[in-house]
Amino acid sequence: MAGGDSGTSSTSGTSGIIRVLIVDDQMMVREGFSVLLNAQPDIQVIGEAVDGREAVRQVAALNPDIVLMDIRMPELNGLEATREIVAADADAKVLVLTTFDLDEYVYQALRAGASGFLLKDASARQLADGVRVVAAGEALLAPTVTKRLIQEFSRLGTPRTPTQDRVADLTERETEVLVLVAQGRSNSEIAARLVVAESTVKTHVSRILVKLGLRDRTQAAVFAYEAGLVTPGG
Repeated sequence: MAGGDSGTSSTSGTSGIIRVLIVDDQMMVREGFSVLLNAQPDIQVIGEAVDGREAVRQVAALNPDIVLMDIRMPELNGLEATREIVAADADAKVLVLTTFDLDEYVYQALRAGASGFLLKDASARQLADGVRVVAAGEALLAPTVTKRLIQEFSRLGTPRTPTQDRVADLTERETEVLVLVAQGRSNSEIAARLVVAESTVKTHVSRILVKLGLRDRTQAAVFAYEAGLVTPGG
């Protein structure tokens, strides 16, 4: 999990309440998540959807801060729904929840624009904390998922040329910060490593996201791996 604030926030208005939409085709899962999250003072479940198609409609209608998205669903699966939500330039950030800890789902979900990834067996505390982390503009990847993601990038091999070309837009220091973000380091850890103020790191991260047209730190990490800036074990 990469910590630190990228300079963005998804909490609604001045209330500080994080508004969540739960998307899952199983009623018991939706109800269970709703009970757990509504018990938190700073989180409110504002809606539910039974498939990806309904999720896209609900995001447009309700404008949630966070979408808890299942992957395997009828009509439109979670990966395609995430792509449509991101393509619509919605403010909502997608936190993917799945029972399938598989490389293909991890990679595809992040490429689709998901801001985080948690397994469904996460505890109530992990679930609530995950919502808060993603709402704060940070990246959320379960440790086992991070390892598999690195293995997937390793398997893919050669960096993508278009992605590689965009690295030229970054300064040397911004590239250095991007690599550390991709390695899962928090802003405070990066600041200590580079011997600079944490506020300086936040500024660098914000500029990196703007220059590369990325949504958050998770997408920055994906970019770094695709551009060949970070390699497994690097």
